[in-house]
Amino acid sequence: MNRYLLFLISFLCFSCLAVHAQRTIAVPQIINYSNELYKGGLQNWSVDQDASGLMYFGNNEGLMVFDGYHWLSYPLPNNTIVRSVAVDSSNRIFVGGQDELGYFEANEVGELVYHSLVSLIVESEQEFADVWRIEIMDDGVFFMTNNRIFRYHGQQFSVDKPKNTWQYMGEVNGELYAQGLGQGLMRYDAGFWKPLTNHEALESSPITHMLPYRGDTVLVTTLKSGLFYLVGEQLIRKQTEVDDLLSTSRVFCAARISDELFALGTTSSGLLVMDRSGAVRQKYVYGEGLQKNNVRDVFVDRDDNVWLALDDGIDFIAINSAIKYIHPDVDNPISTYAMQIIEQKLYVGTSNGLYASELPTASQGDIGMAPSRFRKVSGTDGQVWGLDVVNGELLMGHEDGAFHISGYGAENIYSIPGTWLFKPVSRVYPSQTIIAGTYWGLQHISFKDGRFQDPQQVVGSNESLRFIHFDERENAVWVSHPYRGVFKLFLSPDWKKVLKQKEYGVDEGLSSPLNNFVFYIKNSILVSAADGIYEYDITQDQFVASDLYRPLQGIPVQYMYEDKSGNIWFVSKKKLGLLDFSRPVGKVPYSIVYFPELNNKVLGGYESVYMVDNDHIFVGADKGGILLNYNRYKERTAKPNILLRSVKALDNEMNELVLFGGYGAFPDENPKLGYRRSTLQFIFASTPYDQLGNVEFSYMMEGMDKNWSTWSDRSDKEYTNLSPGTYTFHVKSRNSKGSESGVLSYSFYVLPAWYANTISYIIYALIFLTILYYYIKRQKRKLTEKHGKELYLHQLELDQREKEVVRLRNEKLKADLDFKNRELVNMTMHLVQRGEVLSKIKDKISEITKKQHDGVETTGARQLMRLIKSAERMDDDWENFSIHFNNANEGFFAKLKEKHPDLTSNELKLCAYLRMNLSSKEIAQLMNITLKGVEVGRYRLRKKLGIDSETNLHTYLMQFVGE
Repeated sequence: MNRYLLFLISFLCFSCLAVHAQRTIAVPQIINYSNELYKGGLQNWSVDQDASGLMYFGNNEGLMVFDGYHWLSYPLPNNTIVRSVAVDSSNRIFVGGQDELGYFEANEVGELVYHSLVSLIVESEQEFADVWRIEIMDDGVFFMTNNRIFRYHGQQFSVDKPKNTWQYMGEVNGELYAQGLGQGLMRYDAGFWKPLTNHEALESSPITHMLPYRGDTVLVTTLKSGLFYLVGEQLIRKQTEVDDLLSTSRVFCAARISDELFALGTTSSGLLVMDRSGAVRQKYVYGEGLQKNNVRDVFVDRDDNVWLALDDGIDFIAINSAIKYIHPDVDNPISTYAMQIIEQKLYVGTSNGLYASELPTASQGDIGMAPSRFRKVSGTDGQVWGLDVVNGELLMGHEDGAFHISGYGAENIYSIPGTWLFKPVSRVYPSQTIIAGTYWGLQHISFKDGRFQDPQQVVGSNESLRFIHFDERENAVWVSHPYRGVFKLFLSPDWKKVLKQKEYGVDEGLSSPLNNFVFYIKNSILVSAADGIYEYDITQDQFVASDLYRPLQGIPVQYMYEDKSGNIWFVSKKKLGLLDFSRPVGKVPYSIVYFPELNNKVLGGYESVYMVDNDHIFVGADKGGILLNYNRYKERTAKPNILLRSVKALDNEMNELVLFGGYGAFPDENPKLGYRRSTLQFIFASTPYDQLGNVEFSYMMEGMDKNWSTWSDRSDKEYTNLSPGTYTFHVKSRNSKGSESGVLSYSFYVLPAWYANTISYIIYALIFLTILYYYIKRQKRKLTEKHGKELYLHQLELDQREKEVVRLRNEKLKADLDFKNRELVNMTMHLVQRGEVLSKIKDKISEITKKQHDGVETTGARQLMRLIKSAERMDDDWENFSIHFNNANEGFFAKLKEKHPDLTSNELKLCAYLRMNLSSKEIAQLMNITLKGVEVGRYRLRKKLGIDSETNLHTYLMQFVGE
């Protein structure tokens, strides 16, 4: 019995929880950050944000910082848990843990540095438990522990102690409140805690949060007693539809999302989003988006998105996003092919059947916020291809045929496999005939007595026709098939037979016969081709390039849909776009808007868009459906910001030098880097956390890059081997709407190497000039030496030539002299021989005369003797000899005469003959004297020349012969 009772109680509790856990039709994007991702402790306790958009989390392992791309952790000195975080207007991050409180602040290079304030507390109060809350007021910074509230102001601390324990502290509308066990709720006023109210509910359940509600009314959440209003000094209970849940799940934290919505974080039931009436509008729990149901803190950032500090991880909910997601089957993220609203129901056609959910009238302001009550329509299991409202009735194209949908039931019209869509043949309501496009051509359906009946195959059509339009002007159906082409099928008057067909290809104006899609937009037949949009001209029966859609030229459009406002939605390669005719651009009557958040999420090949109004555009997607609020999307046009999160210089050993740590302002002076740190690493970020996947960055290094980089999602850049000089790094971001942030710039200077600075260059220049001077001097000396050597060699060569000339001249002179000497010798010998001959002739004549006349000379003999003597005395012989002698012995007589001027002509002749080294006999014959006369002449000559008898006259006379 006890077992059944326990089961019944459990079932009732589960049913109650299931009711309370009811989801909304559309849920926002939820991003889970696990401890494996942020590399910190499991539990997170507190959340805050600074003016630049950085997020701070109190974690088991210290303070964690998130910029959208990078996680950083900063432990406290005693490695205690950071239970509370609060950021002041100066971007000081106050934190509190056990026996530790203080703040992180950027130093001169932008690194977060912790400043402990414990030393300012009186020594007797320096041991305390965890700091659970921090509030920053004009009067100072307040830190709440269980047994103390510390007030830090003007570098001093004051301490307030409760009677028992402090249970809560919080600020609302500029007032600081606190709750003490047994003391009720108090308000801080001029340095004192003044009692405000001591409601009985506060004795059993502490306050967990206080929020501004309306005017002077404050919304108060308690741990186990639900919600209250604080009006003046009265605490009034607020009734909600989940009071029972609040008493068991415990509200641990709360935040105000908007004027109408409040977020309540519970210890076991996740996050509740409640409106002013006390109704739960949304609930986020484990298994449906959250990592845990135990929420430690709720924080609404400056973009109205919600952050949850969980018992295990951190969750981000883009609760204010213009894009939300529909999951009719929460356990199965099935693809959505079509959506329609009719009879106060939202129908969602999926790959697993048709789902429907009631839409309460009161929720029409925001369909996505309506409670999710999806049920599968019976008999619709399988692939749903399309939903069309015809004659006020909902028709479903299904893989098993065509169905008429009414409520949660489906009536089969026919069971021919595969129906894509339905088109009435007349605009007159109600149309009696409907044409359906199927796997096997066209199907004819009649509408009679409020029912769809008598289905028949349109004879003459047998292709799969997903794109069709009925043209009343020619009683024809335009059809297209990506691999068959574009056709116009002319039907019989009863629409049951194809009378003829015409294919439209290149000859009819289209650029290609393949990959064409036919649409009916703004009362015109359009064909979307790979190179643009073509419009049908009925007068020419041709397609022409459309001027209206010329901005789409080159964009392959696979789907087009005209909404109620006259705007045109289109899909190109799984990218959703819109031609917004309410916002013309120049001469173009529309602006083109893209939704990059949905890139590759749109269902490719089976695109569908359904518009209720500008707040509700339903888009088929791969996993569930998409609900787009276009008005809200347009409103969120704020520019993205850009943050420089780190600048580091690295040397060759990859040792890092932090130039800027990412916090606070840049240093006043541009850093100067040594030449060994020529590698710079830049890390940057942007903090629109609900658009992180759609933010792109571009950067440029002035002094190195000539142009900005192409846009990309890369959030870091490294430059290596920077040359000495001044550089400025520029970076900017842009969001999915093309809105760009401002340009953030960081300048620095890379110093030249010690051997490449100005002084070094001066020294190098001096050394160079010195070397150049000595080089020039050396070269000059070498040139001089070379020139001298060349001159010397030249002189040697000249001397050699001169010597050669002299030698040749001497040889010639010698030859001449030898010749002259030979002539002189010859002549001398001739003279000697002649003298000898004459002497012999004279002797012979004398002998003959003596023999013939007995010694008496005849007259003829005497005459002959006179002639012979006359020949011996002829001066011509001497003159000729003298000439030849002078030619052979130039200047002999002159030099001899110069030294011995008293020599007679006969003595000069004797000297010449002695010079010739003639014998005394030869001299005697030449001079026509006797030998005795020669000896006497030699003797006398020695006397005049002043030489003794031992000196050879020939040797002495040789000195008077020229070279």
